[in-house]
Amino acid sequence: MAEVSEILMSVLSTVRVPRPGDRVHKDECALSFASPESEGGLYVCMNSFLGFGSQFVERHHARTGQRAYLHITRTRKSQDDNSSGSGDPPKKKPTRLAIGIEGGFDVEQEQYEEEVKVVLFPDRQEVTSEDLATMPDVVRERVSLSMTGLLAADSVSQTLQVQQWDGEVRQESKHAPDLKQLDNGVKIPPSGWKCEVCELQENLWMNLTDGKVLCGRRYFDGSGGNNHALQHFQQTGYPLAVKLGTITPDGADVYSYDEDDMVLDSKLAEHLSHFGIDMMTMEKTERTMTELEIAVNQRVGEWEVIQESGTTLRPLWGPGLTGMKNLGNSCYLNSVMQVLFTVPDFQERYVSNIDKILDEAPSDPTQDFKTQVAKLGHGLLSGEYSKPAPDPADDLSAPSEPRGDQVGIAPRMFKALVGRGHPEFSTNRQQDAQEFLLHFINMVERNCRSGPNPSEAFRFLVEERIVCQQSQKAKYTQRVDYIVQLPVLMDQATNAEELQEAERLREEAESTGTPPPAAPRAQIPFSACLDALSEPETLTDFWSSAVQGKTTATKTTRFASFPDYLVIQIKKFTFGLDWVPKKLDVSIDVPDTLDLSALRGTGQQPGEELLPEVAPPPLMTPDVEVKAPVLDDSTVSQLCEMGFPLEACRKAVYFTGNTGIDAAMNWVMGHMDDAASPLHFSAPLVLPGSSSAPGSTPTESVPEEHLATIVSMGFSRDQATRALRATSNVLERAVDWIFSHLDDLESMEVSEGGRSEAGSEGSRDPPPGPRVRDGPGSECVIRIVCEWVIFNDQKVCASEKPPKDLGYLYFYRRVAE
Repeated sequence: MAEVSEILMSVLSTVRVPRPGDRVHKDECALSFASPESEGGLYVCMNSFLGFGSQFVERHHARTGQRAYLHITRTRKSQDDNSSGSGDPPKKKPTRLAIGIEGGFDVEQEQYEEEVKVVLFPDRQEVTSEDLATMPDVVRERVSLSMTGLLAADSVSQTLQVQQWDGEVRQESKHAPDLKQLDNGVKIPPSGWKCEVCELQENLWMNLTDGKVLCGRRYFDGSGGNNHALQHFQQTGYPLAVKLGTITPDGADVYSYDEDDMVLDSKLAEHLSHFGIDMMTMEKTERTMTELEIAVNQRVGEWEVIQESGTTLRPLWGPGLTGMKNLGNSCYLNSVMQVLFTVPDFQERYVSNIDKILDEAPSDPTQDFKTQVAKLGHGLLSGEYSKPAPDPADDLSAPSEPRGDQVGIAPRMFKALVGRGHPEFSTNRQQDAQEFLLHFINMVERNCRSGPNPSEAFRFLVEERIVCQQSQKAKYTQRVDYIVQLPVLMDQATNAEELQEAERLREEAESTGTPPPAAPRAQIPFSACLDALSEPETLTDFWSSAVQGKTTATKTTRFASFPDYLVIQIKKFTFGLDWVPKKLDVSIDVPDTLDLSALRGTGQQPGEELLPEVAPPPLMTPDVEVKAPVLDDSTVSQLCEMGFPLEACRKAVYFTGNTGIDAAMNWVMGHMDDAASPLHFSAPLVLPGSSSAPGSTPTESVPEEHLATIVSMGFSRDQATRALRATSNVLERAVDWIFSHLDDLESMEVSEGGRSEAGSEGSRDPPPGPRVRDGPGSECVIRIVCEWVIFNDQKVCASEKPPKDLGYLYFYRRVAE
């Protein structure tokens, strides 16, 4: 022990005590998904506070020379240890949709036996707390403080969970301070309540203005109430109601119909007393809304969710069949990443080269995009975590059948890294899978400055052909895209009569206060969605360079190239008349194979004349000193008030020639999907007379690292410079800009390895541009190991009847002819 004491004394300067703000990774390995519960436990560097599994701690020691690590191992307690006979109080059920705070979901540390000790490398000498007691004071105090601090500190993942998810942060209602209550003599008894309309005896709400006791809303599964409390608000406008059965001396559930949210009422005791209710004597008899939400969240993960036709599905195990834990509404991330790592490009870029990637990882690999993507890919494909999870309720002495749950992986570091700084993906709110896919592809583009770029597997060119109806001359442009968006045409439903009858019955039930019948699902032919994509679009305010004026034109969209993998999004979300998004409940007969050959663009046709490359007349005042167009501020303001970005509104007014709000509005609606990202839509407008975007000048320096990123994607240095100057040197916007201005770039003078403007039209080489792949227009949908597989968080199983008609994103692989 004297030798160990001397070693500790020699490395004491590398043993740090965590301070507030330090990032402590004590529940996940930086390079794998090992944890304290894994075989071998977790080694936490006592200097950097990074965690490493047993297979990577030697690598870290060799690279850094660090010798002292806190070794944490956790083993799950047996069922007997967790029984009430142990003398411990029973575990409380959560009362808040929150993690790691009072009343919320806890981290379940009490279910584990934890063992900690210091391990000294390279000989793996172990030092326990008892050993420290015999060592010199300076060693004992420093090491003990470090150990205590590491154990007491919140881990990075736990801190993020608490920050990202607290589902019950209620605000004081604006109606509570001055709520008007009617002096109508109503007194509410302490029990025996029922709805005054339908006599329902549960899910009852008392209106705090007039004391009416009415049933609540009908839930998605048909349970709950009959909406009578909501209808009462719609008739009277009385905003606040309290849920009877949840009233206790500590408070109650209060809902504001006007604010459409659960709220706080600081005067609740006074408001209840008005109707004879003594809050201090009330006891809870019904579950709160939060408890109901939590119960639903807990049920969502049950095995029954992925049963088909009452048949228990067959669990699958092995490489490529690894489940991912739901980190709180993270199914959008899990589903996208599961599919991406079936694509060979992503496997080869991140998993085949994982040893090289880990060897080249920076000192803090938790913040490195390439490292964390490789870690995730290896976790999914290696099969190391695709094995049955232990069941704490099992009798360990008795063998049992494998359970459906897997050990799986929890991509906490990955989620934190890809969502950092993003207003939505940094939260635990549910997100859109299509938006996350584009966000992730954007990150891949930015981080693949050299070497293979796996996002090329999805990249394709779209050809847009615009024909001036007056001159019959055409214009061809190309843009890059990654996803095909198919509209859902509800008027094409094959069961239209059934839908109309259901709507009639719903309106009838609503007027009589009776429960409505279950609504049928609209049946939409896939061919109708595909036909809508290829239909010509009429442009009513097209400025034709052939006739030097506005006229009507038609625009058709075709594929200029077919990618290796085609992603199709069914646009199931639409906007109602009040601009509130709603989801369409539709069934679409999506086929296993597609032949899109008829949608390939053909370019300029023999004998077809092109529109002259003449810009529209600048919007100028007669004053020759004015160098920039004058935009109609009132039209710009009207568009902004509708919620559109300022720069998009300025573009709409400019490109429609100050012709009024209707034309500008049509332009906005027709250009919302111009690029894969809304950044292009709202990028600054570059006006004639100014050679760059606001905030930049023609001579402004351009960041060399941003230039290198864009050049690595196949563009010239001049093109990259132009894109950066047009977007104030913001890399993400420059990438979107350059992909959306291929027709502009074609006419650029290229100084490095490009063509000369003096060259003849016929001798021009294709302009430098984004690398795209191409092949036949036949595609087939992705399957794994020749069978359909359902990935439902930590459960992976063979699917007998996959609900293909209810999908949102479909991935098709191009097949050779």
